[in-house]
Amino acid sequence: MIKVKIYGAGSIGNHLAHACRSKGWDVTLCDIDTEALKRAKNDIYPSRYGLWDDKIKLLHVDELKPKKYDFVIIGTPPDIHVDLALEVLMDYPPKALLIEKPLCAPSLSGCQKLLALAESTGTFVAVGYNHTLTKNTMRAVSIIKKGRIGQPLTISVGFREHWGGIFKAHPWLEGPQDTYLGFSERGGGACGEHSHAINIWQHFSHALGVGRIAEVSAMMDMVKTEDVKYDRVCQLNVRSEKGLVGTIVQDVITEPARKVLRVQGTDGFLEWHVNYDSNNDAVFYREEDGETHKELIHKTRPDDFIGEIDHIQDVLEGNVKESPISLEKGLDTMMVISAAYRSYNTKKTVNINYKKGYNIDAIEN
Repeated sequence: MIKVKIYGAGSIGNHLAHACRSKGWDVTLCDIDTEALKRAKNDIYPSRYGLWDDKIKLLHVDELKPKKYDFVIIGTPPDIHVDLALEVLMDYPPKALLIEKPLCAPSLSGCQKLLALAESTGTFVAVGYNHTLTKNTMRAVSIIKKGRIGQPLTISVGFREHWGGIFKAHPWLEGPQDTYLGFSERGGGACGEHSHAINIWQHFSHALGVGRIAEVSAMMDMVKTEDVKYDRVCQLNVRSEKGLVGTIVQDVITEPARKVLRVQGTDGFLEWHVNYDSNNDAVFYREEDGETHKELIHKTRPDDFIGEIDHIQDVLEGNVKESPISLEKGLDTMMVISAAYRSYNTKKTVNINYKKGYNIDAIEN
């Protein structure tokens, strides 16, 4: 049986605990906060899944004993992700390690060290950009790779979602000031929290063969008070390594939410929708014939995480040659996040020099 340890008993920890238990895996959920463990058992998990699963072990981190796990999940605030991941890999490296997004704070501290340690231990390290694994994404990529919309002209993505849903899932928080979400430098704000948009732009950029994002120009609406400092709107103009230009918009103010990607091609277009309606994701596309095809793809909220864990199982069984949630892909996303803040602060377009590695020196004015 696969033995799983999850750091963080908040919303994401419960989602992934349920996904792992759906496979019958042995799950230990731990946290530094005893109250968080109580909330998981008495509130979060049963409110989502009907009742608490008594086979999940709940432990304060101080109660953890040295032990090797097959799979470790880090669902803590992003500014401690890398330090915790390094600790895991140095002590008892698992077969697979999943780090929730965003990978870290915009400082990129420890990123290159993490990559080197992952390579030396042989642990498969992933970052939780699970939209790359959903059925609508796989369907959209298959349409693109068949050449149905011709050559790409631009990609535009918008992840616009009021973060009231996040606080509804974390009712013990009164607002962004009570968590990393209210601090861009900790990995919060629109650019970090909704960085699924940056990541999915990159995912489709790779599918189209036009490379990573290499140039970033950012405009942000920054909220600054005595209690918080975060970007509530992040708008990026980007250019890929092979010259494709596009836009990425992320915010924490739009209600109802709208999460859409559009690829415009020479012969048509493709649109990718998350939560198109309450029961479905969707893919739209138009080919040379001028007819717009609309495909609805049924999905529930737990499916997002079950699909992610299905992928990890495939990794553990040796069935994955290249993963869209690999550490390298997550690091590429972090480079864009860091570049976005550099661009905003300097009011200049910045370049990403990947030859310098995953560190702040690779972000060049």
